[in-house]
Amino acid sequence: MERRFFHKLPAALALIMLAGCGGDVTKQGVEEQSEKAPLKPTLLTEMVEFDTDDPAIWINPVDKSKSLIIGTDKNEHGGLYVFDLDGKEIKSKTVKGLQRPNNVDIEYGLLLNGAPTDIAVATERMTHKLRIYRLPDMKPVDNGGIPVFEGESQPEYRDLMGISLYKDPLGKIYAIVGRKTGPVNGSYLWQYQLGDDGTGNVSAKLVRKFGIFSGKKEIESIAVDDKSGYVYYSDETAGVRKYYADPSKGNTELALFGQGQFKGDNEGISIYETGDSTGYILVSNQQANTFMVYPRQGARNNPHQHTLIAEIPVSTIESDGSEVTNVNLGEKFPKGLFVAMSNGKVFHYYDWRMLAKYLP
Repeated sequence: MERRFFHKLPAALALIMLAGCGGDVTKQGVEEQSEKAPLKPTLLTEMVEFDTDDPAIWINPVDKSKSLIIGTDKNEHGGLYVFDLDGKEIKSKTVKGLQRPNNVDIEYGLLLNGAPTDIAVATERMTHKLRIYRLPDMKPVDNGGIPVFEGESQPEYRDLMGISLYKDPLGKIYAIVGRKTGPVNGSYLWQYQLGDDGTGNVSAKLVRKFGIFSGKKEIESIAVDDKSGYVYYSDETAGVRKYYADPSKGNTELALFGQGQFKGDNEGISIYETGDSTGYILVSNQQANTFMVYPRQGARNNPHQHTLIAEIPVSTIESDGSEVTNVNLGEKFPKGLFVAMSNGKVFHYYDWRMLAKYLP
């Protein structure tokens, strides 16, 4: 979704956003959350310059309290903003001057110069490139960017949007990439295996093309469940599609769910784990300002039957992107953190326990 409607913000929330401050929302004088009202965020990030779009969470393996949130600022002069767990921008890590970065994802342990390296990968729409940064210092390791969707017959088919990273059981890391528009012949998404180019920068090798597109609107949000080995993506207004993430397992669609359950666009997807295969798939009901929740494990006799089990009202406005973790991140987020983009140039942080109250 491209348009933003800041005038739709609830008055109390708009005042907070306009202040551009991170911090505990309850300290801003906002009334306590009622069960029926939209969940109010634990805190908001500081404001980006242009337009928030998609967040990712990096877990610091040494000190969880120093984990980072990386979020895109979607503009032709945009960037990747880096925030701490209090929503404060870490200016020394923020990357600016990117040409319309759309989505971002994180993976752990890519071998570069023989050393396991955590990476953040963003799609840069106007250059048709992946931009890749080492974590936690956000040093570029892409030699200026990696071109993708090369050889497409129509120039607009190279306009990048979504991305999700997949690490298979053998440790191979892949980028699954989408674009703003593309063919309806089952090759909307392209999957690249990432590696070392021999100089300590990242290389990318195309390994497959897959993914049905309804042709109704566009595909932006992509999410991979590493442990279960599935990739999900939002075919906006059509539903959520599910495939194997491993290219060797073929390109057969495993599920299409959520049809007719969204007010407008089905958008950002995030996956909360409660076990090796159990948990929740959260999908933004963008125009309703809610998140629809489906069982990660599917039904008892069908792992690909994802039936709606909850709808959670939140304070985000037309949320495009989201991310979630079940890791204990300290006093504010002991059961994990849910991060979602909102109009108003901010990201919302929610204590997972707030969302859990709505879940079976």
